[in-house]
Amino acid sequence: MLPTRAGGIINYPIRDQQSLYSSYMPFVSGGALFVPSNRTFPLGEDVFVVVTLPDSTERTPLTGKVVWVMHRAQGSRPAGFALQLSGDDGKKLKNEIEKLLAGILTSDRPTYTM
Repeated sequence: MLPTRAGGIINYPIRDQQSLYSSYMPFVSGGALFVPSNRTFPLGEDVFVVVTLPDSTERTPLTGKVVWVMHRAQGSRPAGFALQLSGDDGKKLKNEIEKLLAGILTSDRPTYTM
């Protein structure tokens, strides 16, 4: 699970392409990112997460609405929540994610949510 820094900031360093694929939710309008975490948030709440994509040192701040909640782990799916990507930072992050996942976005491999 991911650590929370002082002030409630959640850091989500995505270490590899498989983790990115498992976290990304292209079926949500504008895209969404699942964040494995033991913290729970209600649907619709705004949450601040700092995301680092694979092979990058750039940290992208993201504030988004919670659109998915998994209260406890189920099999290989971790507990966590998903933020809808919106605003300029969300759009930029969505574009970067889809570039990194080019060719596998339509894969039928399991993800953290489906």
